[in-house]
Amino acid sequence: MKLQRKGTRHSHRGVIGVESAIVMIAFVIVAAALAFVVLNMGFSTSQKAKTTILSGLAESSSSLEVSGKVIGVGCTTAAGSCTSSPVLNATAIPIKITSGGDSVELSAATTTVSYVSNSKQYTDIYVGPLPATTEYRSLSDAFDGAVGVLSGFSGTVQPITGTNPSSTSAFVYWTVASNTNAILDQGEHAILAIAYASADRPAALDKIRAEIIVSTGASLTVERQVPNITTSVVDLG
Repeated sequence: MKLQRKGTRHSHRGVIGVESAIVMIAFVIVAAALAFVVLNMGFSTSQKAKTTILSGLAESSSSLEVSGKVIGVGCTTAAGSCTSSPVLNATAIPIKITSGGDSVELSAATTTVSYVSNSKQYTDIYVGPLPATTEYRSLSDAFDGAVGVLSGFSGTVQPITGTNPSSTSAFVYWTVASNTNAILDQGEHAILAIAYASADRPAALDKIRAEIIVSTGASLTVERQVPNITTSVVDLG
């Protein structure tokens, strides 16, 4: 009888040990599951934060940059087409995509160009890009190509020779193109050309500012002060 009781007591102890082990295993499994959920939520939050940061950086930085000298087309009194003092008939701003930047669409539907000078302010003077099927080697050729193609450039508008448009207008043309669309890609070069109406032409010491506003990314602002105008080609820096 005593042996039987002892065996029964040992049997109950074994069952209690197994139950404790099962409970411990259950706790471990639950803890592991909770840890996985927490880690997964942490990874998800980190990924969302990374995406937000990258998106913010993309929106706050411009994909466009000035790729060379900004020049002006000077109209001196000797040229005969100026009123009382030398002025600029046009300006040309070379642009390209920044290193590592995304391509930028430059169609009239997605891009605007604002212009501000000492006496003039326009919200949007952009009339669109010239077709990238042609690479223009000079500003004069680009103005010839704009006649009859872009709004505001009709008839004999040619700022190089002193024939100004009726309203100040800007357009983009390609000097290096890898395709025929209106998107500026890496490796391509374009120029933003601004032709001034007769009454809007900036004179010496005027400050001029053009801002290219695209659909994605920050805008590109180019500001220059007009120096003394003594030649037909003016270096604006």
